[in-house]
Amino acid sequence: MPGSEKKMLRFRTLSERHKRKEAAPAASGSGKMAERCNRYALLLHFVCCFAGYFIIEAMSRRSVSAAWQFLDERTRAFLYNVLLIFMTTLPAFLFRRRAFYRVLTGVVWLVLGAANGIVLSNRVTPLTGPDFLMLDDALRVSRKYFSVFGIIALLVLLVLLVLIVIRLFFVLPRFSGKRRLQIWIPAFAAAAVGFYGLTQLAINAKVLSSYFGNIAYAYLDYGFPYSLSVTILDTGINEPNHYSEQLVGRIVRSEGAVPDTEAGEDMPNIVIVQLETFFDVTRVKGLKFSEDPLPNWHALTEEYSSGFYTVPTVGAGTVNTEFETLTGMSLRFFGAGEYPYKGVLKKETCESAAYDLAQLGYTAHAVHNNESEFYGRREVYSNLGFNSFTPAEYMDTQDDVNENGWMRDENLITPVGDALDSTENRDFVFAVSVQPHGAYPEEPVITDPAITVSSAESDERNCQWEYYTNQLYEADRFVADLIRYLEERDEPTVCLFYGDHLPTMGLSDRDLEKGSIYQTNYLIWDNLGLERKQKTVTAYQAAAELFERIDFHTGTMFRYHQTRKHSRTYLYDMQVLQYDILYGDRYVYGMSNPFSETVLGLGVKPVRIDRIQKVSDGVYYVYGQNFTQSCAFRVNEELAETSFLNRSTLLVRDIELNKGDWINVAVLSNSKSRMILSTTNTLVYGAGRLTDEDD
Repeated sequence: MPGSEKKMLRFRTLSERHKRKEAAPAASGSGKMAERCNRYALLLHFVCCFAGYFIIEAMSRRSVSAAWQFLDERTRAFLYNVLLIFMTTLPAFLFRRRAFYRVLTGVVWLVLGAANGIVLSNRVTPLTGPDFLMLDDALRVSRKYFSVFGIIALLVLLVLLVLIVIRLFFVLPRFSGKRRLQIWIPAFAAAAVGFYGLTQLAINAKVLSSYFGNIAYAYLDYGFPYSLSVTILDTGINEPNHYSEQLVGRIVRSEGAVPDTEAGEDMPNIVIVQLETFFDVTRVKGLKFSEDPLPNWHALTEEYSSGFYTVPTVGAGTVNTEFETLTGMSLRFFGAGEYPYKGVLKKETCESAAYDLAQLGYTAHAVHNNESEFYGRREVYSNLGFNSFTPAEYMDTQDDVNENGWMRDENLITPVGDALDSTENRDFVFAVSVQPHGAYPEEPVITDPAITVSSAESDERNCQWEYYTNQLYEADRFVADLIRYLEERDEPTVCLFYGDHLPTMGLSDRDLEKGSIYQTNYLIWDNLGLERKQKTVTAYQAAAELFERIDFHTGTMFRYHQTRKHSRTYLYDMQVLQYDILYGDRYVYGMSNPFSETVLGLGVKPVRIDRIQKVSDGVYYVYGQNFTQSCAFRVNEELAETSFLNRSTLLVRDIELNKGDWINVAVLSNSKSRMILSTTNTLVYGAGRLTDEDD
């Protein structure tokens, strides 16, 4: 190597050494700081979890003082939740990107805490595991609770948060020392086992609970992270102790020799109406009304059976009250916050009033003035044994909505009548209303309210109560009009009306003159001359009570309630039967499932196309039967722009039909999916007498 090149290489080497020496003090300073942090990493990790959890609980409770009160009064529960978050972030020590993993898990918990605060701002029940299975349903009703600007702002914040997290992935430093996996993996496994044992000790010491009698109170008593985890992990019905074929047989035999009811010609129509967010609002202390908001209901309760209706939910969870009423099963044996309609009933059939009445010759119909996909009812009703389902998409009065956009309940009367007219035998009709559904606006939205409300704690609260009360006033009129319609039919009929839950108004038991927040009201109307009784009924006992009034003894759960509701082992044996039917070996049925899903007809009046008339270039009238606002004209399976004119006429634009085109009408879901629910008969354009031009 030439001498000049050797000198140049020596100069570069000395220069690089000099630079490293100059940088050494700074590097050694930051290195010492990193060394200290690594030395006390677990302690710092715990401190961050403690501080982070306090913020999470404050957002969840929507109050810093409430979070501090929880820390002060239930310190052991608070520390348990800190450890739970600590456990979810502990795997960070297994990775080199420790800082990013800590940030990621922390952000997830913070978002969940904020989400719970938002949920509690709009309903009584907190965020639960099953809510993640119902995001589609939540999005459908979000426009009722949030402004468009609010939804957009929330989405923008979420997008920004995701972008920040992605940026941090590249910016945050990586751990450069030895990971010592041979130590951390066994330590993490041991910590997980120890934490499980700690959880059991905390439950045994009643610091925590695995059963949530009131899910809203449970979140307040046990903390958000633990309560949310329970609702995610604890699902279904746990196998009861001593579950066996012998035990199930003993329970069935203990019901006694009650003879099964046999089909007869004198059986009445059975109508059950679930009234959305309905209860006697005069039970609320302090509220003053310009006049009786429920005049028909109060008059009817003086003549017919009525009382409190004990339900499993407050402010939300409509389908859980529906589930208990239709099946005779109790939600108390399921996981906390669980929705069977979103779980087991999506894949399994379940004995219900519809199946049991079918054995007596009844045809079962469901009617709901809301979209068919909400809560998965279109799937679930088939697994509950219904023969037909008439949702809003099959009603031509969809434009008759209240100030909040919910379809008025008066529109249920015609489809209930259509269901009763659809067969020559006796019918079972289950109708679900929607009009009094939230949200309840804090400013006046009704120009001329029939009922004015005063004496609430604020003007905003007065507006909410006034809006809600006027929806109840119209629901009360619907009850009277439906009863009048059933009377005019002059067929033997019994009809149960009940509320599914109280409204989202932050009510507690002390705000009510009578009953609890888990008690709505019910009424049994009949033209059979049944004896008037005043008593409290639970949702899961209601159908059995109704059947007993008309001397019906049928169905596994309904017979059980009729014969065993006063026995010492009533609740335990009920859990055994529910587990056996839904999750066990079905010993009660001889180890097989006798119930097959039904072919669910949508609507009881067929939608059909009769003929088409050309009006001008690209414009046609389509004539047929039972059209609704959800109908769309199709040409060769392609949807065309369609306007609803009336039940027999649609207007189609921007198409040009050619001889031989296949044409029909589809009924589309009102959900964002706009999926095709059903189609009419298909015709061939220009073939036969299908158009005015062919006449």
